[in-house]
Amino acid sequence: MYGKCWRVGSAKGVFEEMGFRNDVSWCSLLFAYVNVNEFGVARRVFDGMPNKVNVAWNTMIAGHARVGEVGTCVGLFKRMMVESCDQDKWTFSALMNACAESQEYRMGCMVHAIVVKKGWIFAVEVNNSILSFYAQIGSPADVVMMFGSIETRTQISWNAIIDAHMKIGDTQKALIAFQQAPEKNIISWTSMITGYVRNGNAEDAVSFFVDMIGSNLQPDDFSLGTVLHACSVLATLGHGKMVHSLAIHNGFHGYAYVGNGLVNMYAKCGDINGSERAFDDIIEKDLVSWNTMLIAFGLHGWGDKALNVYEELIASGLKPDNVTFISLLMTCSHLGLINRGREFFESMIQTYRIFPEIDHVSCMVDMLARGGYLEEARKMANTYMTFDATVKSSEAVIGACYSHGDVDMGVELGGKLKMLEPKHEMSYVMLSNLYCASEKWKEAELVRKTMADNGVKKMPGCSWIEVNNKVTAFVAGRSLSVNNKDMSSILYLLGYQMR
Repeated sequence: MYGKCWRVGSAKGVFEEMGFRNDVSWCSLLFAYVNVNEFGVARRVFDGMPNKVNVAWNTMIAGHARVGEVGTCVGLFKRMMVESCDQDKWTFSALMNACAESQEYRMGCMVHAIVVKKGWIFAVEVNNSILSFYAQIGSPADVVMMFGSIETRTQISWNAIIDAHMKIGDTQKALIAFQQAPEKNIISWTSMITGYVRNGNAEDAVSFFVDMIGSNLQPDDFSLGTVLHACSVLATLGHGKMVHSLAIHNGFHGYAYVGNGLVNMYAKCGDINGSERAFDDIIEKDLVSWNTMLIAFGLHGWGDKALNVYEELIASGLKPDNVTFISLLMTCSHLGLINRGREFFESMIQTYRIFPEIDHVSCMVDMLARGGYLEEARKMANTYMTFDATVKSSEAVIGACYSHGDVDMGVELGGKLKMLEPKHEMSYVMLSNLYCASEKWKEAELVRKTMADNGVKKMPGCSWIEVNNKVTAFVAGRSLSVNNKDMSSILYLLGYQMR
């Protein structure tokens, strides 16, 4: 009892007062120490046991498996076989869990082979552990193959196959598996919601969440955080606020995962005040919380508040990461804070030993180019030259060349960019615009002709609005499909008033 309640001192006291100690009392004390991760003391208790029964070995292996110490688990398993102690389904389940926690694919395959060899492949618990291992390791094809060989399928089995189909990208098969599952718990529903978001079907994710609530199943923090991500993708503030209400009702709005999702959702929907309130409600802010709030302020042009968030982040004792500096540099770029941007870039490298990645370099180049420091921007792009960085940086500099009237540099970079990515429409469009800006109409026409000859098409512009919790998208060049007559009348009226 004391061991399960994490009261190790009480468990030890009762054990020492016992006149007669049997296998159960030894295993109970061992479990008490393993349960609180005091593995050093647990090992001394284990070594001092007069009779190491199967339960004791399994307790030690399961404890180390929980923290991903696969080497220790395998060592115990080998010693278990040397001492001729029988293994059971719990032994192999714990070993598979250890391989999953430590992401040891080869070791997991070896344990799987031992399971087959020793005849435990028909044990439900072992099969579920193997399924979970392949799912966590990121091998959905193995999950599908393993699932097909299982005769007795539990809820864990069905959840694993749903997740596997989603990771492969086959949302239809995942839906069929979900419908075939005899029982559905919160994990089943959340796997479907997460899978839809991962595969770009945010509307289906929100719809599934609504169905889950309609089935009288209470959401947890993970399901709420996941559907908030879907609301962010769709920019549906109405749905996001309803999920926020559910989070408050169920007491999850202060959890970091849910709070971070709320901050992001409100920011993506244009409600920066809602983001700030959600951020303040987070009880224990992690680095993601600070980064999300920083990005939100930066994107909305609240530079001073973004920089204040960074100062508070440092004061909290957390160490900024690469995402933090991407957010800072993006903020400085949008607000024209060139000197601060240079300071942050230098601090990132010198103080925090973070090597610049593509996004850092792109933000710096964009910031310098926007500020008119075109030559410095080009030098920085050349200093950190990789294929992806060169493409992103060149696009930023060309755009700045257009704004600042430096046609010669823009044309030079546009030509290079067209050679690097001949199928990317942006290089053609930017180059054509530069020629038009310098009144070189023939050159602009030639660029457009080359673009057409190469089969490159410009991505049409798109915008969308939310009305009555429903998103309607408008794409340039396409006819209106919703309320065509009414909207055409309104557009005509607006055009008349503008004239």
